[in-house]
Amino acid sequence: MSEDESTPDESEAEQSADLDAIRDRLDSFENDLEDLESDLEAAETEDDLDVVEADLESTREDLEDVEIPDPPETDDDEEEDDEPTPEEELQDRYDDVESDLGDLEDDLEDQRGPYAEDVVSEIDGVANTITNTRWTVEGDEELIEAVNSFLTDVNDLLGSDLSTPGGLEPVSGAELGEKGEEEGNVPEKLEDTLEDATEAVEDAGLDPDDDAETIAGLLEATDDFEGDVDDATEWTDLEVREQLRREGFYDVLDHVKDFPPEWHALKVHEKRGNVDQILLAYETLGSEFMEEHCLEALERMGPEEAIDPMLQKANRRDQAAMRILGKIGVANDDVVDTLVDYVDSNPDLQKPAFRALGEIGAEDAVQPIADQLVADNPDVRSWAARALGLIGDTRTIDPLADVLENDDEDRVRASAAWALNQIGTTEALEIVAEYHDDRAYLVQAEAESVDLEPAA
Repeated sequence: MSEDESTPDESEAEQSADLDAIRDRLDSFENDLEDLESDLEAAETEDDLDVVEADLESTREDLEDVEIPDPPETDDDEEEDDEPTPEEELQDRYDDVESDLGDLEDDLEDQRGPYAEDVVSEIDGVANTITNTRWTVEGDEELIEAVNSFLTDVNDLLGSDLSTPGGLEPVSGAELGEKGEEEGNVPEKLEDTLEDATEAVEDAGLDPDDDAETIAGLLEATDDFEGDVDDATEWTDLEVREQLRREGFYDVLDHVKDFPPEWHALKVHEKRGNVDQILLAYETLGSEFMEEHCLEALERMGPEEAIDPMLQKANRRDQAAMRILGKIGVANDDVVDTLVDYVDSNPDLQKPAFRALGEIGAEDAVQPIADQLVADNPDVRSWAARALGLIGDTRTIDPLADVLENDDEDRVRASAAWALNQIGTTEALEIVAEYHDDRAYLVQAEAESVDLEPAA
Protein backbone atom coordinates (compact mmCIF):
# COMPACT_ATOMS: atom_id res chain seq x y z
CA MET A 1 0.00 0.00 0.00
CA SER A 2 1.38 3.41 -1.00
CA GLU A 3 2.10 6.18 1.48
CA ASP A 4 -0.85 8.27 0.13
CA GLU A 5 -3.36 5.51 0.69
CA SER A 6 -5.02 4.85 4.05
CA THR A 7 -7.40 2.26 5.35
CA PRO A 8 -11.00 3.20 6.32
CA ASP A 9 -10.10 2.76 9.98
CA GLU A 10 -7.17 5.19 9.62
CA SER A 11 -9.40 7.77 7.84
CA GLU A 12 -12.04 7.57 10.57
CA ALA A 13 -9.34 7.98 13.18
CA GLU A 14 -8.07 11.13 11.47
CA GLN A 15 -11.59 12.59 11.29
CA SER A 16 -12.15 11.79 14.94
CA ALA A 17 -8.89 13.51 15.84
CA ASP A 18 -9.92 16.60 13.87
CA LEU A 19 -13.24 16.74 15.70
CA ASP A 20 -11.48 16.36 19.05
CA ALA A 21 -9.21 19.28 18.15
CA ILE A 22 -12.25 21.44 17.31
CA ARG A 23 -13.89 20.35 20.54
CA ASP A 24 -10.81 21.41 22.50
CA ARG A 25 -10.78 24.82 20.76
CA LEU A 26 -14.43 25.39 21.62
CA ASP A 27 -13.67 24.47 25.25
CA SER A 28 -10.95 27.12 25.17
CA PHE A 29 -13.31 29.72 23.65
CA GLU A 30 -15.92 29.07 26.33
CA ASN A 31 -13.32 29.58 29.05
CA ASP A 32 -12.03 32.72 27.35
CA LEU A 33 -15.54 34.18 27.19
CA GLU A 34 -15.99 33.66 30.91
CA ASP A 35 -12.75 35.54 31.55
CA LEU A 36 -13.77 38.32 29.13
CA GLU A 37 -17.11 38.67 30.85
CA SER A 38 -15.32 39.14 34.18
CA ASP A 39 -12.93 41.65 32.63
CA LEU A 40 -15.86 43.61 31.22
CA GLU A 41 -17.62 43.72 34.57
CA ALA A 42 -14.43 44.97 36.22
CA ALA A 43 -13.72 47.66 33.58
CA GLU A 44 -14.01 51.16 35.04
CA THR A 45 -12.45 53.43 32.44
CA GLU A 46 -12.49 53.84 28.67
CA ASP A 47 -8.93 52.50 28.58
CA ASP A 48 -10.10 49.34 30.38
CA LEU A 49 -12.89 48.96 27.82
CA ASP A 50 -10.41 49.42 24.96
CA VAL A 51 -8.42 46.45 26.29
CA VAL A 52 -11.53 44.28 26.52
CA GLU A 53 -12.58 45.35 23.03
CA ALA A 54 -9.20 44.34 21.59
CA ASP A 55 -9.50 40.93 23.28
CA LEU A 56 -13.02 40.47 21.92
CA GLU A 57 -11.84 41.33 18.40
CA SER A 58 -8.98 38.83 18.67
CA THR A 59 -11.36 36.16 19.94
CA ARG A 60 -13.74 36.73 17.05
CA GLU A 61 -10.92 36.48 14.51
CA ASP A 62 -9.81 33.17 16.04
CA LEU A 63 -13.39 31.89 16.12
CA GLU A 64 -13.89 32.70 12.45
CA ASP A 65 -10.89 30.47 11.64
CA VAL A 66 -12.71 27.45 13.03
CA GLU A 67 -14.42 25.36 10.37
CA ILE A 68 -16.97 22.77 11.40
CA PRO A 69 -17.12 19.92 8.87
CA ASP A 70 -20.44 18.95 7.36
CA PRO A 71 -22.09 15.79 8.72
CA PRO A 72 -21.47 12.67 6.61
CA GLU A 73 -24.06 12.00 3.94
CA THR A 74 -26.46 9.13 4.51
CA ASP A 75 -28.12 6.87 1.99
CA ASP A 76 -31.78 7.53 1.32
CA ASP A 77 -32.56 3.94 2.32
CA GLU A 78 -30.99 4.33 5.73
CA GLU A 79 -33.31 5.21 8.59
CA GLU A 80 -32.69 8.68 9.97
CA ASP A 81 -31.28 8.75 13.47
CA ASP A 82 -32.76 11.33 15.84
CA GLU A 83 -29.42 11.58 17.63
CA PRO A 84 -27.28 14.50 16.35
CA THR A 85 -23.98 13.68 14.70
CA PRO A 86 -20.71 14.82 16.30
CA GLU A 87 -20.46 17.49 13.61
CA GLU A 88 -23.96 18.80 14.43
CA GLU A 89 -23.14 18.90 18.13
CA LEU A 90 -20.00 20.91 17.41
CA GLN A 91 -21.94 23.29 15.14
CA ASP A 92 -24.44 23.91 17.95
CA ARG A 93 -21.63 24.66 20.37
CA TYR A 94 -19.97 26.96 17.82
CA ASP A 95 -23.23 28.87 17.35
CA ASP A 96 -23.60 29.26 21.13
CA VAL A 97 -20.05 30.62 21.43
CA GLU A 98 -20.66 33.07 18.57
CA SER A 99 -23.93 34.23 20.17
CA ASP A 100 -22.28 34.74 23.58
CA LEU A 101 -19.44 36.66 21.93
CA GLY A 102 -21.98 38.94 20.20
CA ASP A 103 -23.71 39.56 23.52
CA LEU A 104 -20.42 40.62 25.10
CA GLU A 105 -19.73 42.99 22.21
CA ASP A 106 -23.16 44.57 22.70
CA ASP A 107 -22.58 44.83 26.46
CA LEU A 108 -19.27 46.54 25.79
CA GLU A 109 -20.94 49.23 23.66
CA ASP A 110 -23.64 49.72 26.27
CA GLN A 111 -21.00 50.18 28.98
CA ARG A 112 -19.12 52.84 27.04
CA GLY A 113 -19.81 56.51 27.51
CA PRO A 114 -21.82 58.55 27.77
CA TYR A 115 -19.90 61.02 25.62
CA ALA A 116 -20.15 64.73 24.97
CA GLU A 117 -20.91 63.85 21.33
CA ASP A 118 -24.10 62.15 22.52
CA VAL A 119 -25.22 65.38 24.16
CA VAL A 120 -24.51 67.40 21.00
CA SER A 121 -26.42 64.89 18.89
CA GLU A 122 -29.43 65.07 21.20
CA ILE A 123 -29.46 68.88 21.16
CA ASP A 124 -29.22 68.92 17.36
CA GLY A 125 -32.17 66.53 17.17
CA VAL A 126 -34.36 68.77 19.32
CA ALA A 127 -33.27 71.83 17.31
CA ASN A 128 -34.34 70.10 14.09
CA THR A 129 -37.74 69.37 15.61
CA ILE A 130 -38.13 73.02 16.55
CA THR A 131 -37.24 74.38 13.10
CA ASN A 132 -39.09 71.74 11.06
CA THR A 133 -42.41 72.10 12.88
CA ARG A 134 -44.99 74.83 12.52
CA TRP A 135 -45.95 76.19 15.93
CA THR A 136 -48.79 78.29 17.23
CA VAL A 137 -48.20 81.54 19.13
CA GLU A 138 -48.73 79.53 22.33
CA GLY A 139 -46.27 76.97 21.03
CA ASP A 140 -43.63 79.64 20.45
CA GLU A 141 -44.11 80.85 24.01
CA GLU A 142 -43.75 77.28 25.31
CA LEU A 143 -40.60 76.80 23.22
CA ILE A 144 -39.03 79.95 24.65
CA GLU A 145 -39.79 78.71 28.17
CA ALA A 146 -38.40 75.23 27.36
CA VAL A 147 -35.15 76.64 25.94
CA ASN A 148 -34.70 78.98 28.91
CA SER A 149 -35.14 76.06 31.32
CA PHE A 150 -32.68 73.95 29.34
CA LEU A 151 -30.08 76.72 29.22
CA THR A 152 -30.36 77.13 32.99
CA ASP A 153 -29.48 73.45 33.42
CA VAL A 154 -26.58 73.71 30.95
CA ASN A 155 -25.23 76.81 32.69
CA ASP A 156 -25.39 75.07 36.08
CA LEU A 157 -23.53 72.03 34.76
CA LEU A 158 -20.91 73.81 32.63
CA GLY A 159 -20.60 77.18 34.38
CA SER A 160 -21.56 78.91 31.13
CA ASP A 161 -23.73 82.01 30.68
CA LEU A 162 -26.00 81.04 27.76
CA SER A 163 -29.31 82.86 27.26
CA THR A 164 -32.00 83.40 24.65
CA PRO A 165 -31.96 86.63 22.59
CA GLY A 166 -33.52 89.66 24.24
CA GLY A 167 -36.96 90.80 23.11
CA LEU A 168 -37.89 87.37 21.73
CA GLU A 169 -41.63 87.54 21.13
CA PRO A 170 -44.02 85.16 19.34
CA VAL A 171 -45.83 86.63 16.32
CA SER A 172 -48.98 85.20 14.73
CA GLY A 173 -49.22 84.48 11.01
CA ALA A 174 -51.50 87.47 10.44
CA GLU A 175 -49.17 89.80 12.38
CA LEU A 176 -46.11 88.48 10.57
CA GLY A 177 -47.20 90.06 7.33
CA GLU A 178 -47.41 93.46 9.04
CA LYS A 179 -44.23 93.27 11.13
CA GLY A 180 -41.98 91.40 8.71
CA GLU A 181 -39.99 88.18 8.95
CA GLU A 182 -37.40 89.63 11.33
CA GLU A 183 -40.03 90.12 14.01
CA GLY A 184 -41.06 86.47 13.90
CA ASN A 185 -39.08 83.29 13.30
CA VAL A 186 -38.90 82.31 16.96
CA PRO A 187 -37.79 78.76 16.02
CA GLU A 188 -34.88 80.04 13.91
CA LYS A 189 -33.69 82.36 16.67
CA LEU A 190 -33.92 79.52 19.18
CA GLU A 191 -31.92 77.33 16.79
CA ASP A 192 -29.11 79.89 16.88
CA THR A 193 -29.17 79.79 20.67
CA LEU A 194 -29.04 75.99 20.68
CA GLU A 195 -26.01 76.13 18.37
CA ASP A 196 -24.33 78.20 21.09
CA ALA A 197 -25.25 75.45 23.57
CA THR A 198 -23.64 72.71 21.45
CA GLU A 199 -20.49 74.84 21.08
CA ALA A 200 -20.37 75.25 24.87
CA VAL A 201 -20.58 71.46 25.31
CA GLU A 202 -17.85 70.86 22.71
CA ASP A 203 -15.60 73.58 24.14
CA ALA A 204 -15.91 72.09 27.66
CA GLY A 205 -13.71 69.15 26.59
CA LEU A 206 -15.66 66.68 28.72
CA ASP A 207 -13.88 63.39 29.41
CA PRO A 208 -16.12 60.28 29.46
CA ASP A 209 -14.34 59.02 32.60
CA ASP A 210 -13.53 62.15 34.59
CA ASP A 211 -16.73 64.03 33.65
CA ALA A 212 -19.18 61.13 33.47
CA GLU A 213 -21.56 62.74 35.98
CA THR A 214 -21.60 66.05 34.08
CA ILE A 215 -22.31 64.30 30.78
CA ALA A 216 -25.06 62.23 32.39
CA GLY A 217 -26.56 65.42 33.82
CA LEU A 218 -26.51 67.08 30.40
CA LEU A 219 -28.22 64.08 28.82
CA GLU A 220 -30.90 64.15 31.49
CA ALA A 221 -31.43 67.87 30.89
CA THR A 222 -31.66 67.24 27.15
CA ASP A 223 -34.25 64.49 27.69
CA ASP A 224 -36.35 66.89 29.77
CA PHE A 225 -35.93 69.55 27.09
CA GLU A 226 -37.09 67.15 24.38
CA GLY A 227 -40.16 66.30 26.46
CA ASP A 228 -41.01 70.00 26.87
CA VAL A 229 -40.72 70.56 23.12
CA ASP A 230 -42.93 67.54 22.41
CA ASP A 231 -45.57 69.05 24.70
CA ALA A 232 -45.52 72.47 22.98
CA THR A 233 -48.57 73.38 20.90
CA GLU A 234 -48.11 72.67 17.20
CA TRP A 235 -50.10 74.30 14.41
CA THR A 236 -51.68 70.94 13.58
CA ASP A 237 -53.11 70.78 17.09
CA LEU A 238 -55.59 73.53 16.13
CA GLU A 239 -58.92 72.96 14.43
CA VAL A 240 -59.06 74.03 10.78
CA ARG A 241 -61.25 77.09 11.32
CA GLU A 242 -59.02 78.21 14.18
CA GLN A 243 -55.99 77.94 11.88
CA LEU A 244 -57.75 80.05 9.25
CA ARG A 245 -58.89 82.59 11.83
CA ARG A 246 -55.37 83.04 13.15
CA GLU A 247 -54.06 83.53 9.61
CA GLY A 248 -56.56 86.36 9.03
CA PHE A 249 -58.61 84.43 6.46
CA TYR A 250 -61.92 85.61 7.91
CA ASP A 251 -60.82 89.22 8.43
CA VAL A 252 -62.35 90.21 5.07
CA LEU A 253 -65.86 89.25 6.18
CA ASP A 254 -67.91 92.28 7.18
CA HIS A 255 -70.99 90.16 6.62
CA VAL A 256 -71.62 86.73 5.13
CA LYS A 257 -73.55 86.45 1.86
CA ASP A 258 -72.76 82.83 1.06
CA PHE A 259 -72.65 79.63 3.04
CA PRO A 260 -70.25 78.31 4.11
CA PRO A 261 -68.52 81.55 5.13
CA GLU A 262 -65.22 80.22 3.76
CA TRP A 263 -66.73 80.43 0.25
CA HIS A 264 -67.63 84.07 0.67
CA ALA A 265 -64.19 84.85 2.11
CA LEU A 266 -62.61 83.05 -0.84
CA LYS A 267 -64.49 85.26 -3.31
CA VAL A 268 -63.32 88.41 -1.53
CA HIS A 269 -59.71 87.21 -1.44
CA GLU A 270 -59.84 86.42 -5.17
CA LYS A 271 -61.22 89.87 -5.91
CA ARG A 272 -58.44 91.47 -3.86
CA GLY A 273 -55.75 89.23 -5.37
CA ASN A 274 -54.83 87.62 -2.04
CA VAL A 275 -53.19 84.52 -3.51
CA ASP A 276 -51.64 83.48 -0.19
CA GLN A 277 -55.06 83.26 1.44
CA ILE A 278 -56.50 81.22 -1.42
CA LEU A 279 -53.59 78.79 -1.21
CA LEU A 280 -54.03 78.66 2.56
CA ALA A 281 -57.69 77.69 2.11
CA TYR A 282 -56.77 75.13 -0.56
CA GLU A 283 -54.15 73.48 1.67
CA THR A 284 -56.18 73.69 4.88
CA LEU A 285 -59.83 73.05 4.08
CA GLY A 286 -60.66 69.41 3.57
CA SER A 287 -63.98 69.64 1.73
CA GLU A 288 -64.24 68.80 -1.97
CA PHE A 289 -66.61 71.74 -2.36
CA MET A 290 -64.05 74.30 -1.17
CA GLU A 291 -61.17 72.63 -2.99
CA GLU A 292 -63.10 72.92 -6.26
CA HIS A 293 -63.76 76.63 -5.70
CA CYS A 294 -60.13 77.26 -4.68
CA LEU A 295 -58.92 75.62 -7.90
CA GLU A 296 -61.40 77.61 -9.99
CA ALA A 297 -60.14 80.83 -8.39
CA LEU A 298 -56.52 79.87 -9.08
CA GLU A 299 -57.36 79.02 -12.70
CA ARG A 300 -58.91 82.46 -13.18
CA MET A 301 -55.96 84.21 -11.51
CA GLY A 302 -53.02 82.14 -12.80
CA PRO A 303 -50.60 83.14 -10.00
CA GLU A 304 -47.00 81.89 -10.07
CA GLU A 305 -47.19 81.24 -6.31
CA ALA A 306 -49.44 78.27 -7.14
CA ILE A 307 -46.86 76.44 -9.28
CA ASP A 308 -45.52 74.11 -6.58
CA PRO A 309 -48.85 72.93 -5.14
CA MET A 310 -50.29 72.54 -8.64
CA LEU A 311 -47.26 70.53 -9.74
CA GLN A 312 -47.85 68.15 -6.85
CA LYS A 313 -51.50 67.84 -7.82
CA ALA A 314 -50.75 67.48 -11.56
CA ASN A 315 -48.39 64.61 -10.76
CA ARG A 316 -51.45 62.85 -9.36
CA ARG A 317 -53.17 63.05 -12.77
CA ASP A 318 -55.33 66.04 -11.84
CA GLN A 319 -56.78 67.85 -14.86
CA ALA A 320 -57.65 71.07 -13.02
CA ALA A 321 -54.05 71.43 -11.86
CA MET A 322 -52.84 71.03 -15.46
CA ARG A 323 -55.20 73.77 -16.62
CA ILE A 324 -53.95 76.07 -13.87
CA LEU A 325 -50.31 75.44 -14.84
CA GLY A 326 -51.23 76.42 -18.40
CA LYS A 327 -52.93 79.58 -17.18
CA ILE A 328 -49.88 80.48 -15.08
CA GLY A 329 -47.82 80.17 -18.24
CA VAL A 330 -44.35 79.55 -16.77
CA ALA A 331 -42.40 77.03 -18.84
CA ASN A 332 -39.89 75.87 -16.24
CA ASP A 333 -38.41 72.38 -16.54
CA ASP A 334 -40.50 70.83 -13.77
CA VAL A 335 -43.77 72.08 -15.27
CA VAL A 336 -42.91 70.97 -18.80
CA ASP A 337 -41.62 67.55 -17.70
CA THR A 338 -44.76 66.92 -15.66
CA LEU A 339 -47.10 67.85 -18.51
CA VAL A 340 -45.12 66.00 -21.19
CA ASP A 341 -45.60 62.80 -19.18
CA TYR A 342 -49.29 62.97 -20.17
CA VAL A 343 -48.79 63.70 -23.89
CA ASP A 344 -48.90 59.98 -24.68
CA SER A 345 -51.53 59.07 -22.11
CA ASN A 346 -55.29 58.61 -22.22
CA PRO A 347 -57.39 61.31 -23.94
CA ASP A 348 -58.82 62.64 -20.67
CA LEU A 349 -55.31 63.62 -19.60
CA GLN A 350 -53.95 64.45 -23.03
CA LYS A 351 -56.44 67.26 -23.65
CA PRO A 352 -55.53 69.46 -20.63
CA ALA A 353 -51.83 68.59 -21.01
CA PHE A 354 -51.79 69.66 -24.70
CA ARG A 355 -53.62 72.86 -23.90
CA ALA A 356 -51.33 73.75 -21.00
CA LEU A 357 -48.15 73.05 -22.96
CA GLY A 358 -49.48 75.24 -25.76
CA GLU A 359 -50.38 78.09 -23.42
CA ILE A 360 -46.95 78.15 -21.79
CA GLY A 361 -45.21 77.90 -25.18
CA ALA A 362 -43.22 74.81 -24.28
CA GLU A 363 -40.80 74.41 -27.19
CA ASP A 364 -39.29 71.31 -25.54
CA ALA A 365 -42.68 69.62 -25.95
CA VAL A 366 -42.92 70.19 -29.73
CA GLN A 367 -41.64 66.78 -30.79
CA PRO A 368 -43.74 64.63 -28.42
CA ILE A 369 -46.83 66.66 -29.34
CA ALA A 370 -46.07 66.47 -33.06
CA ASP A 371 -45.83 62.69 -32.73
CA GLN A 372 -49.52 62.72 -31.77
CA LEU A 373 -50.54 64.22 -35.13
CA VAL A 374 -50.79 60.62 -36.40
CA ALA A 375 -52.67 59.25 -33.37
CA ASP A 376 -55.64 56.97 -34.07
CA ASN A 377 -58.04 59.20 -32.13
CA PRO A 378 -59.05 62.25 -34.24
CA ASP A 379 -59.67 64.30 -31.09
CA VAL A 380 -56.08 63.72 -30.03
CA ARG A 381 -54.80 64.76 -33.48
CA SER A 382 -56.91 67.93 -33.30
CA TRP A 383 -55.72 68.86 -29.79
CA ALA A 384 -52.11 68.23 -30.80
CA ALA A 385 -52.43 70.53 -33.83
CA ARG A 386 -53.90 73.34 -31.75
CA ALA A 387 -51.21 72.97 -29.09
CA LEU A 388 -48.53 73.29 -31.77
CA GLY A 389 -50.26 76.40 -33.08
CA LEU A 390 -50.18 77.95 -29.61
CA ILE A 391 -46.47 77.15 -29.24
CA GLY A 392 -45.82 78.69 -32.65
CA ASP A 393 -42.65 76.79 -33.52
CA THR A 394 -41.93 77.08 -37.27
CA ARG A 395 -40.53 73.54 -37.33
CA THR A 396 -44.11 72.29 -37.19
CA ILE A 397 -45.23 74.00 -40.41
CA ASP A 398 -44.53 70.97 -42.64
CA PRO A 399 -46.20 68.35 -40.41
CA LEU A 400 -49.23 70.61 -39.93
CA ALA A 401 -49.40 71.14 -43.71
CA ASP A 402 -49.43 67.35 -44.15
CA VAL A 403 -52.34 67.07 -41.71
CA LEU A 404 -54.22 69.83 -43.51
CA GLU A 405 -53.76 68.05 -46.84
CA ASN A 406 -54.19 64.40 -45.88
CA ASP A 407 -56.14 63.87 -42.67
CA ASP A 408 -59.47 62.03 -43.07
CA GLU A 409 -61.28 64.20 -40.51
CA ASP A 410 -62.21 67.74 -41.56
CA ARG A 411 -62.23 68.98 -37.97
CA VAL A 412 -58.61 67.82 -37.59
CA ARG A 413 -57.72 69.59 -40.86
CA ALA A 414 -59.44 72.73 -39.58
CA SER A 415 -57.33 72.57 -36.40
CA ALA A 416 -54.18 72.29 -38.51
CA ALA A 417 -55.26 75.32 -40.55
CA TRP A 418 -55.94 77.25 -37.35
CA ALA A 419 -52.50 76.28 -36.01
CA LEU A 420 -50.78 77.49 -39.18
CA ASN A 421 -52.65 80.77 -38.88
CA GLN A 422 -51.39 81.08 -35.30
CA ILE A 423 -47.78 80.48 -36.38
CA GLY A 424 -48.35 83.36 -38.78
CA THR A 425 -45.24 83.30 -40.93
CA THR A 426 -45.63 84.02 -44.64
CA GLU A 427 -44.94 80.36 -45.44
CA ALA A 428 -47.57 79.14 -43.00
CA LEU A 429 -50.21 81.65 -44.15
CA GLU A 430 -49.66 80.91 -47.84
CA ILE A 431 -50.28 77.22 -47.18
CA VAL A 432 -53.62 77.96 -45.49
CA ALA A 433 -54.68 80.48 -48.14
CA GLU A 434 -54.65 77.76 -50.80
CA TYR A 435 -57.68 76.14 -49.17
CA HIS A 436 -60.12 79.05 -49.77
CA ASP A 437 -62.43 76.74 -51.73
CA ASP A 438 -62.01 73.66 -49.51
CA ARG A 439 -64.85 71.17 -49.13
CA ALA A 440 -65.00 71.84 -45.38
CA TYR A 441 -66.51 75.11 -44.22
CA LEU A 442 -64.19 75.37 -41.15
CA VAL A 443 -61.11 75.01 -43.32
CA GLN A 444 -62.50 77.62 -45.76
CA ALA A 445 -63.09 79.99 -42.86
CA GLU A 446 -59.47 79.68 -41.74
CA ALA A 447 -58.25 80.24 -45.31
CA GLU A 448 -60.45 83.31 -45.79
CA SER A 449 -59.11 84.84 -42.57
CA VAL A 450 -55.59 84.89 -43.93
CA ASP A 451 -54.23 88.36 -44.62
CA LEU A 452 -51.19 88.28 -46.86
CA GLU A 453 -51.23 92.00 -47.57
CA PRO A 454 -48.21 93.79 -46.06
CA ALA A 455 -49.02 96.23 -43.31
CA ALA A 456 -49.19 99.83 -44.43
